Amino acid sequence: MQKKHRKTILELHKQYNDLNLRLFAFTPADIVWEKRRINGLGQKKDSWKQRSYPFPDAVYNRGFNKKITTLQRLELAIGKNKCFNTVNHFNKWELYNQLTQFWLSPHLPDTFLYKRENMASLIAKYKILYLKPFYGSKGESVYRIELMHNGDVHISLHSLAPLYICRKNEQLPMLLDKLVGVNNYIIQQGIRTEQLGDHFFDIRVLAQKGILGSWTVTAIISRVAYKDYFNTSMCETIYDTYDLLGQLLSAEERDKTLEALYDLAIQAAKSAESCIGLLGELSVDFVIDKQKKPWIIELNGKPQKEMYKDLKIPELTKRIYRTPLEYAYYLSQLRTVSIDQA
Repeated sequence: MQKKHRKTILELHKQYNDLNLRLFAFTPADIVWEKRRINGLGQKKDSWKQRSYPFPDAVYNRGFNKKITTLQRLELAIGKNKCFNTVNHFNKWELYNQLTQFWLSPHLPDTFLYKRENMASLIAKYKILYLKPFYGSKGESVYRIELMHNGDVHISLHSLAPLYICRKNEQLPMLLDKLVGVNNYIIQQGIRTEQLGDHFFDIRVLAQKGILGSWTVTAIISRVAYKDYFNTSMCETIYDTYDLLGQLLSAEERDKTLEALYDLAIQAAKSAESCIGLLGELSVDFVIDKQKKPWIIELNGKPQKEMYKDLKIPELTKRIYRTPLEYAYYLSQLRTVSIDQA
């Protein structure tokens, strides 16, 4: 991120800082290693000023990249387990293999490395597949592959309308190779999901650590896609999941499903952290199949928080921004805290 984004990040969090924390934001270029100082941006009274700060006691990474060298070096300087969400751009293949080692396997769609020679057998078995890049967000470059009743294969991007129609199986591997290029992709089993009317939806569970340093669920919402779109990142409406499930399930089924979602999200967060490193927040995306079973579709290490404002619940907005500060407070033990944009 560029320095101009530091103020935006700070403004989002400072209004919920009632923990006696001194907050400042910085980028890697702001660190003066030889002096153990950081030229960070902070607020003094009612004005924003860049000034020299000592190394912080805890770092909340708000960047989104794969280069973590700076944060690793900083953690060596300030102490182990003082930087959280250092790794937040998750590798989908590595994370899938990690999650399968826990009791989460029954809730994970079958997933494979993309290999052109396996595509014919996989599409014949599952009928619907999703082709996803190792690193990706917001549904970018995610392709839906569906075997139709007449034997044609439809390949779609974002919406169900096919970009390509393969009328012969032998055309499929060549076309997919062209779409994938030199990037690494996974193939994920497609789940036939419950829909809200004619709309696809997912359920996003936000798991965060707070003042006690343990995982909790702080928010659970549903993104309802535009009609004929499978990419829920392009959502038409944000729902409170309690209300949405109330339209699809009985009260007893809804409560049972919500309990399962909470438990699965916490377990997924613990599992991810055991291989990725110290985390303070992540979101877990679920879908519900026709038998009302929840499936974990994806984990996100830098959850989008802007969408929660659509629900117009001030207490919810406060909670999702304040909880990471509580965790920073827990890590710092009442000492200096910063927000990094490495």
